[in-house]
Amino acid sequence: MERVILHSDANCFYASVESVYRPELRRVPMAVCGDPEARHGIVLTKNYLAKKYGVSTGEAIWQAKQKCPNLVVVPPNFPLYMEYSRRLRKLYEEYTDRVEAFGLDESWLDISQPSFTIADGERLANEIRRRVRKELEITVSVGVSFNKVFAKLGSDMKKPDGTTVIRRDNFRKIVWPLAARDLLYVGPKTERKLREMGIYTIGDLARANTDVLSGRLGKNGRMLQSYALGLDLTPVSPSTADVAAKSISNSTTLPRDLNCLDDARCVLYLLAESVGARLRKLGLRAGCVSVSARDTTLHTDSCQRSLSASTNITGEIARASVALFVERLAYMLPLRSVGIGLSGLESANAPVQLDMFGQYQHRMREERLDQTLDALNARYGRRVVRRGIVFAEQDFCRIQPSEKSLMNPFAHAGQGNSPEHSRKATDLS
Repeated sequence: MERVILHSDANCFYASVESVYRPELRRVPMAVCGDPEARHGIVLTKNYLAKKYGVSTGEAIWQAKQKCPNLVVVPPNFPLYMEYSRRLRKLYEEYTDRVEAFGLDESWLDISQPSFTIADGERLANEIRRRVRKELEITVSVGVSFNKVFAKLGSDMKKPDGTTVIRRDNFRKIVWPLAARDLLYVGPKTERKLREMGIYTIGDLARANTDVLSGRLGKNGRMLQSYALGLDLTPVSPSTADVAAKSISNSTTLPRDLNCLDDARCVLYLLAESVGARLRKLGLRAGCVSVSARDTTLHTDSCQRSLSASTNITGEIARASVALFVERLAYMLPLRSVGIGLSGLESANAPVQLDMFGQYQHRMREERLDQTLDALNARYGRRVVRRGIVFAEQDFCRIQPSEKSLMNPFAHAGQGNSPEHSRKATDLS
């Protein structure tokens, strides 16, 4: 049976939802932006009128207004966007129970049935577009293909409100001339490595020497090449699937720039408290820690390291994060924001390899102490017991990152996390 996969992507989602309740916004260039007072002043999404001026997702508001002086800036309303996301999903589930979300505004639908063809998929895609336009007053673009990767690629090709069909007999003509960066999970770092190898298009990637790709990109090189060749067999998760967390992360934009290592150490401990508490609440331990940073020019870099033993102990997470930051990211100071991510998750009840020197007992005492602090904080508030290091900088000690912990359930090769735009650039390198 031939698979028929749709990928539906809501066009300019946040901006479109705002325009439903404020129709006058449809006639002006507008952008949904973070709060400049809290130093979150970046463009989260923009409408097509703003896009004509060159306004880009992720740039600072002042940069956007330089390009478009009459830009109307609207604060985000995430509860409203989540409600619209729920309504979209409910509509999709009228067609299939295999609906897999990829953020608030995107979903895969597996509508495969015996004797069902790609042409039937195109017909349903057009029907879904018409219904979304009529019932929700926003638009979606839909890709139709025989796998998830090409379906997503198709949904990016005709915006707004278009359907693109990528079949087995035409994908080389449609997909291979595209830039390699258009392929799912080819982010800036991977694109740079591919360019160094003389690979500029998806077709170049498909025709590349597999061993050379593996040598440069590891197992991700083989995976990306299989995507380019149309060999993606990843299933669409059923709507009723119990989606487990694949990673837990937290980041924060600071009230002032981080200027030195002491500043960074203070904030990393705050973030470690947040993600560590989240791990313990879920009954999990992590085997890998990552640290990300964004400097004052909005350049972002990140790095990660496997831990010697899986942990949910705040102190261990913090110490590993600080060491990683000092080694790999300190060059970026001063910084606008930092973040910590944890992956390689496993049950806290999983067997533990004991050591010869009694460190296990010490670690268990630390874990029990953290659990006691969690209980106190849950009962009396997050500020009732705090680590001394967080009081080193009064500008930062008021931050409560625990309120913003993100649990990322996306298992489709990378991590999907965050605002509407960020997952577009997920990079596997």
